Amino acid sequence: MDAINKIKKIQRNLKKLQHTVFKETGLHCDSKPTKNLVIANSGLVNGLSEEIIFEHFSNYGSLENILLLPGKSCSFVSYQNINSACRAFENCNGKLNIAQDDKPVYLLYTGILPKVKSNITWDKLPPGLIILQNFISVDEEVELLKLCNFEENLSLMKNRQVKHYGYEFRYDINNIDKDKPLKESIPNQCKFLWDRLQETYNLNFRPDQLTINQYSSGQGIPHHIDTHSAFEDPIISLSLQSSVVMEFKNDEEHICVLLPHRSLTIISGESRYNWTHGIIPRKFDIIHSNNSFTSLARGLRTSFTFRKILQGECNCSYKSKCDSYKKHAAESAIENINASQLEKLHVHEIYENIAAHFSDTRHKPWPNVLEFVQSFETGSILIDVGCGNGKYLGQIKNSFGVGCDQSSGLINICKDRGFEVFVSNCLNIPLRDNIADGILSIAVIHHLSNEDRRLQAIREITRVLTIGGRALIYVWAKDQCKDKEKSSYIKQDRKNRRSEPIITNIETNQEVTVLNGISLPVHTNRTQFKHSDLLVPWKLKNQYHSDDTFLRYYHVFEEKELDDLCKKVNNLEILKNYYDQGNWCAIIRKI
Repeated sequence: MDAINKIKKIQRNLKKLQHTVFKETGLHCDSKPTKNLVIANSGLVNGLSEEIIFEHFSNYGSLENILLLPGKSCSFVSYQNINSACRAFENCNGKLNIAQDDKPVYLLYTGILPKVKSNITWDKLPPGLIILQNFISVDEEVELLKLCNFEENLSLMKNRQVKHYGYEFRYDINNIDKDKPLKESIPNQCKFLWDRLQETYNLNFRPDQLTINQYSSGQGIPHHIDTHSAFEDPIISLSLQSSVVMEFKNDEEHICVLLPHRSLTIISGESRYNWTHGIIPRKFDIIHSNNSFTSLARGLRTSFTFRKILQGECNCSYKSKCDSYKKHAAESAIENINASQLEKLHVHEIYENIAAHFSDTRHKPWPNVLEFVQSFETGSILIDVGCGNGKYLGQIKNSFGVGCDQSSGLINICKDRGFEVFVSNCLNIPLRDNIADGILSIAVIHHLSNEDRRLQAIREITRVLTIGGRALIYVWAKDQCKDKEKSSYIKQDRKNRRSEPIITNIETNQEVTVLNGISLPVHTNRTQFKHSDLLVPWKLKNQYHSDDTFLRYYHVFEEKELDDLCKKVNNLEILKNYYDQGNWCAIIRKI
């Protein structure tokens, strides 16, 4: 009677579960046997795993597929033939206690499996990963294992045995202390490995750090990327005593890779810098190949991981995973905050105060700039970025000219002269891409206080240019006496100095604190520059109702510095570079 009641209970449960399976997957269950079984009441959301399914259901025949659906309470097992599925159904249905809370699983037949695109693959390797099988012999393995004199740090490593040579690898920070080498360097017994790599695979690799790990069959490695700034490329690992499956993941892919016993794994390039790798803690691995599942029991495994310490910072192209880039980005963010404040205090606010006086000293256009402006065809669009008082906007004939400047005082002067202008910072020009045939940037970029911002200004100029469009950039040169010829800045006589006299109320050649402890030297006007970053005085005439002296920030350029900056922008070319009366100049074209 109890057996009959149990069968009836199973049938009632199965009837209910058919509706659940249809609701979750859209599949109808069959009354006749098929090679596909539905585990109707247990799946990923109940804690069921691929390993548990394989452990119990592989006893009845060769498995073709195991399918667990994300967020579903059912799962699927497919055999290579119907007879195996029938044996599993008869022995496990309502009897096998692997469901949640150790309750029995209930099975149904289905003609097809749900179509689920899995991101787990077995048939390829991540880019840059190389597996060299049987790299060492059995005798060589025995000799290497003699080096396993493990240290007493079991509590830290959760009973994993570990030994370091050269430098200690710190698992808590995934890094090493480059200033604290260990007394024991990599043993000479390992030297044959590098000779073999050089002779057989033409790989010149001489590591200076070795970590030996020994894992019991149920231990693994959390997913991680070896810290970029700690080690060079590649990282090499030798698997001894037991094979294991290592999993590699990036943002989109998940690849399972078998590391055979006595194989050498070379993790290089993209697999080194952009993929995490790890080993799931379990006592056997499930391997999917040739449309079937097999298991690989894990034994005691020892790995020898060899690395070469990187001197300096990493400069890889995988920025989202690179600690050096993130560190630099954080420092740059802080630096840019300071740079922005410095420019606000010693560039933007200064020009607001001296706008009228500054305009009165700027009348005659420079010949080479005028030649550039007049080289464009009728109907061209020209933009003067940092237009000042519009000196060059008045020279644009038969074309549309527009100017922008950070100083509202100078912009108002331009408006009074009838020019099309607007207030804008050269780091963020509010114009759409590919609009300008020509752009001027005359004596602007040297007011930006770090290289990132100067580079950003050139990128903005390039962005706004049309394909084939040209831009002319002028910056102050540090050398004002090139080829023993003094620049006009140095040669100006006292008559011309009256617009910008040598100051008397601020001591020159002394440093002034400008921001957050940052100090800059004050330049003596009409003299050779002695520093690359400095403050240049400007004293208002009495007629402007002030006797104040203002300190403008400048970065004066070394020879080739402007060219090197332009070369860092991908989609432009330098058509011409030259020196013009104390300025380094470049004509660039967008390509």
